[in-house]
Amino acid sequence: MTNGFVAGLVGTFFAKQDRTMTLRTRIEEKLVEAFAPERLSVVDESHLHAGHQPDITGTGETHMRVRIVSAKFAGMSRLARHRAITDLLKPELDAGLHALAVEPAAPNEPTRW
Repeated sequence: MTNGFVAGLVGTFFAKQDRTMTLRTRIEEKLVEAFAPERLSVVDESHLHAGHQPDITGTGETHMRVRIVSAKFAGMSRLARHRAITDLLKPELDAGLHALAVEPAAPNEPTRW
């Protein structure tokens, strides 16, 4: 019975931790797990879009930019790279992420950042 109680406490702790994790952090973790990037930057650009629509105040995590360099992108077209990232982040897009800018590259390819 003690093990069930402890498991319940641990489960509750992690459930609360997941709810308080920022969208940016969740995106970073997913990208690291899926693509093992050499470089990664996830930038919240929500403040740049305040007022574009009545419900976009600029205070939430509604607009993100992903800059990523990964060997897994070698040989992939630009479109395939974008699809791989947006497919991975579909749950976040479905949950309210309004815009996602993606700048993927393979190692040794030029980047603007």
